Amino acid sequence: MAILTPSRPPRPSGRTKRPAQQTTLAGRAAGWLDHPMADTVMVLVPTMILLGLGFLMVWSASTVYGHSQFGDAFFFIRRHAVFLVAALVAGFVASRIPTDRLRVLAWVFYALAGVLLCLTFVPGLGYGVGGNKNWINLGGEGSMLRLQPAEFAKLSLVVWGSAVLANKRRLLDQPKHLLIPFVPFGLLLVGLVVLQRDLGTAMVLGAMVLAILFCVGASWRVLGSMILAVAVAVAGLVALNTSRINRILGFLDPSADPTGINHQPLQALYGLASGGWLGVGLGRSRQKWGSLSEAHTDYVLAVVGEELGLMGTLMVIVLFLILAWGGMRIALRSSTFFSRLVASGITTWLLLQALVNIMVVLRLLPVLGVPLPFLSYGGSALVANVIAVGILVACAREEPAAKVWLRRRRKAQAQRPRLSAILPTRRRS
Repeated sequence: MAILTPSRPPRPSGRTKRPAQQTTLAGRAAGWLDHPMADTVMVLVPTMILLGLGFLMVWSASTVYGHSQFGDAFFFIRRHAVFLVAALVAGFVASRIPTDRLRVLAWVFYALAGVLLCLTFVPGLGYGVGGNKNWINLGGEGSMLRLQPAEFAKLSLVVWGSAVLANKRRLLDQPKHLLIPFVPFGLLLVGLVVLQRDLGTAMVLGAMVLAILFCVGASWRVLGSMILAVAVAVAGLVALNTSRINRILGFLDPSADPTGINHQPLQALYGLASGGWLGVGLGRSRQKWGSLSEAHTDYVLAVVGEELGLMGTLMVIVLFLILAWGGMRIALRSSTFFSRLVASGITTWLLLQALVNIMVVLRLLPVLGVPLPFLSYGGSALVANVIAVGILVACAREEPAAKVWLRRRRKAQAQRPRLSAILPTRRRS
């Protein structure tokens, strides 16, 4: 048997070799993910790409409709640009607000959301489309300046609910403290949205209530009972509305009424199918020429699939998955219970709403009227979604490792010599 003799130690060359594990792509990715600010990047980069793509797709999908309805092909994209700038400013401000201040203002957010929802029922202020009265007309009769309070109610529900449950953290093993006041007050917001006849948004809010309870460790007995109660309530609301029944019947029978209740879902599928692998090209959609009337709002993903193909559709899905991954990492690494709940709630909200919209476009769910976050046209939803991402970034900045890294960075910047100290100063005569 041969005897292995130790080889000579290598001569010092002045350069230290990196371990083989770090030279591989997986090793580099793992090292990058360990960076204190990796979670912030994982949230911000997908969001900015989705916002940019959404700007292009709203521009492409709304030109025909804007020209036919308002005589201006750029009517919607100009408004979208204004809302996008406002959303970015609001999101930046939200990212700089410490989470403990958000916790203090939780009941203010809830009260503001409730008041705005109630204003939709005030004559002269409330505005409705297609039977849903869920907008506030801010510019008077005939104005296009409108606010949809339900979108901000989602954000308020997350912040307020997280604060309420964080204050009762040591008592959450008792059902009474777990459910009260979170469930009654949360269902009050859901009820106001139901009265607006916006069942899709109400279902998203109800799912958010369940998701937050799941994140704080509610038992399956409690969750199962609430899911059963929600299912019965939704079934009753559907049974009492002819339009909702027709949507369900149309979903169950795709061949029924192709020019009526099934027109939009079928045209969305045609758009996705005609896109192929790489799409027909940006701006060359055929469905936006009247066949798909909601091309720039709830069905913007169909235009993405038609113009950018399967690759573009998969890119949107991957971006949402990366955003969700970053949001859950923030929730797991947050230093406070409140930040964990806020990060979990916001991530669940954005991912759930994206999933519902994608499944509706793919005809895996009946039409619910839920926009796709960051991509669909709609000022209220855009501003609320970007503020939510800003709060996610605020939670990421307060992770223990991120705090240390930011503190060292500020200290290093403070120690750098200023330009005035380098440049020679004039001597006074």
